[in-house]
Amino acid sequence: ASTSSSAAVGAPRRSAPRAGPAAERAYDPRAYRRELGSKPNYNRRVVDDESAMNLMEEHGVGYSKKGLVAQMREGDNTHQEGEVKVVLAKSYGFCWGVERAVQMAYEARRRFPDERLHITNEIIHNPSVNGRLKEMGVNFIQETEEGKDFSGVGKGDVVILPAFGASVHEMKLMDDRGANIVDTTCPWVSKVWNAVANYDKKNYTSVVHGKWQHEETVATASFAGIYLIVKNEAEAQYVIDYIHNGGDKTEFMAKFKNAVSENFDPDVDLQSIGIANQTTMLKGETEMLGKLFEKAMMEKYGPENLKEHFTVLDTICDATQERQDAMYELVEEKVDIMIVAGGFNSSKTSPLQE
Repeated sequence: ASTSSSAAVGAPRRSAPRAGPAAERAYDPRAYRRELGSKPNYNRRVVDDESAMNLMEEHGVGYSKKGLVAQMREGDNTHQEGEVKVVLAKSYGFCWGVERAVQMAYEARRRFPDERLHITNEIIHNPSVNGRLKEMGVNFIQETEEGKDFSGVGKGDVVILPAFGASVHEMKLMDDRGANIVDTTCPWVSKVWNAVANYDKKNYTSVVHGKWQHEETVATASFAGIYLIVKNEAEAQYVIDYIHNGGDKTEFMAKFKNAVSENFDPDVDLQSIGIANQTTMLKGETEMLGKLFEKAMMEKYGPENLKEHFTVLDTICDATQERQDAMYELVEEKVDIMIVAGGFNSSKTSPLQE
């Protein structure tokens, strides 16, 4: 059963074997990333290499600078071809973080023309873009039953971290092997990492709105200490019911077996929580789930004690929401067909198609 509302108020005491806050652990992920950022083998800067940007234009993997889309952007977002009218969404194409990541990958190939290039995952969820990188000789690290196979990465090789980021453990492994690291992680994703690390330091459990198997959320979890990942409102409500009423711990752990930190205990680790999100989730959904958890903690512990049991830092990226809003605006007038350009396996593209 969960702790009753009459229990002593304050930051929860966690059992000794459990991974405590970052300050109590020998290994601090955020401190290590800061240390890595000062090393000569690490780079996260965009240099605006003209030849790399021209190649992106030729490959059609960035914002069009002279094609039809560029012409539509300069006008009123429409194009007339005979009896066919094409209307471009006001919010269209790669978000800033994705555009930046792809450009950095192209620049890495230019900067290291003779070295072996690897990438820890798809740069973004777009088969065309990933296909272009393969054509340029970038090796995609393969996933095996035992995990990712980094055996082919050697000293002096170049390893690209994708827009979604990579776990801090992967970063350390690449650094220990003497690889050059090109970190294309979107700054908005890094903002989420800082948030969950901050929650951990202050003894809050991170409740992450996201998909536990998504690369970005895997990376976020590596910075979080104690965490729980919820995908949608139904899962959030299940957790809230447990916070209020307790329940079957075995059932809870079976339901979230892949979505919790090691040694997670719902009877202990849900007493104080901080909200974070996978940046590709809808802004409105994350805000709604945050309000549900805030209300739950207020009801359980009282408004006067809310700050000790609930916290939230703004880690929301607007890009996904903006593109969905723009799509709805397109269909305010009748259209005969909607064309969605993007990767079929993308968390941003699939909802647009739906």
